[in-house]
Amino acid sequence: MQFPILSVIVFTPMVAALLILLINSERKTEIRVTALAAATLALLLSLWVYFTYDKVAAGYQLIEKYNWMPMLGISLYFGVDGISAPLVLLTGVVMFTGVLISWGIEDRPREFFAFLFILASGVFGVFVSLDLFMLFFFYEIAVFPMYLLIAIWGWIKTREYAAMKLTLYLFIGSVVSLVGALAMYWQSGLRTFDMLALEQAAFSPAFQNLWFPFVFFGFAVLGGIFPFHNWSPDGHVAAPTAVSMFHAGVLMKLGAFAALRVGIMLLPEGAKTWGGLIMALALVNIVYGAFIAMVQTDFKYIIGFSSVSHMGLVMMGFSTMTKLGLTGAGMQMFSHGVMTALFFAAVGMVYDRAHTRDIPKLGGMAKPLPLVAVAFIIGGLVSMGMPGFSGFVAEFPIFMGIWQVKPLVAIIAAISIVVTAAYIMLAVRRVFFGSMPAEFEGHIGTITVYDKVALVLLCVIMIGLGLFPSVMVPWVQTGVQHILSLLGGA
Repeated sequence: MQFPILSVIVFTPMVAALLILLINSERKTEIRVTALAAATLALLLSLWVYFTYDKVAAGYQLIEKYNWMPMLGISLYFGVDGISAPLVLLTGVVMFTGVLISWGIEDRPREFFAFLFILASGVFGVFVSLDLFMLFFFYEIAVFPMYLLIAIWGWIKTREYAAMKLTLYLFIGSVVSLVGALAMYWQSGLRTFDMLALEQAAFSPAFQNLWFPFVFFGFAVLGGIFPFHNWSPDGHVAAPTAVSMFHAGVLMKLGAFAALRVGIMLLPEGAKTWGGLIMALALVNIVYGAFIAMVQTDFKYIIGFSSVSHMGLVMMGFSTMTKLGLTGAGMQMFSHGVMTALFFAAVGMVYDRAHTRDIPKLGGMAKPLPLVAVAFIIGGLVSMGMPGFSGFVAEFPIFMGIWQVKPLVAIIAAISIVVTAAYIMLAVRRVFFGSMPAEFEGHIGTITVYDKVALVLLCVIMIGLGLFPSVMVPWVQTGVQHILSLLGGA
């Protein structure tokens, strides 16, 4: 019998959270070390999953199935394909770097790491679930701790408002999706939540056209799709640094992945019918998000709206339903996850030392924080889609995919590339260069070794993927091949 690697990955953070809660709250060093050990284990296991995935065999691998409630057709059913394996790795990376960045948290670190790890368990669970009921179960586990993490440790000015807004949006979205999922369960006549069985259920086109928007848009709320996106920048900004990294880096991918997995893959005819609307909304995301980011004066809000813009590219890739577009979307989910984790880490490091995110009050930060400046610039190059960085490998196929379907949409969406370059360069110049305000002279401390490790790791991944796309593209293509077969070669 094979080692149940996926179960171990899903439940490692949960067990670690319980262990951390058992440690005396005064013993902060032990709490941090335990958190780092668990995050390191999760990262190593996610690397193992990624590199043991056989891209030649393709399909779902590392399958584990445990019948839980057979009378309802619910089972703990885990497996990964070429699209979910990179996302499992992304979660491991963001969890590990998030713990490093949060090393200095003094306010109740025990509870902070426990909630962060419960959230991580939910995220891992969604990416590996092949059972629709369990996918929802883990989805809710991932959303619930977000409220507490923002409301307790977030930015004091907006944390209550942002936490409640985020939770209400996401719960309403998931309830709408759940209605669609239950409709599929009853309509299939199979009395099972097994998604591989539901893929073969052959729902009628009328049924698919009716229920697809419920399922897709319910999940796409968490993916930040317009006009249900405005919980996202507020949530990003109010959250503490590690939670922003998780939120933008991984949670938004959760929404996009679930919309793909449950919406497009189980209701492919509905996806074809509604594809035009998805493309139109994603286009608004891409261009509007970039323009709104450009006029922000809060350093963190720039990245928050940039996130909305870049997630629009993922949805745009889905809407093309072409091999290039879907491959690009799969790559963009990973690339954007690493990029925003890096961005929020850099912004957090500046804020922790300057105690302001107001860009007009900042300047000259490259001198005391050279590594942060370099990391932010690398993130910026990824964001602009520069060749040699992971952003290019992800965005170029998406634009090629759009061009195949709707050249005019590709031309309009390309406006965002110019605007993104403009707001990134403006932010770099205003925050890291120019003259430093007098009150900061001699008061900006250096970053810790943990911060340096996190920044370097995230930068290496983005440059490595940009220079050697073959370490991920073949994985994603195997997953895309399966989606195209469900779409009938669309």
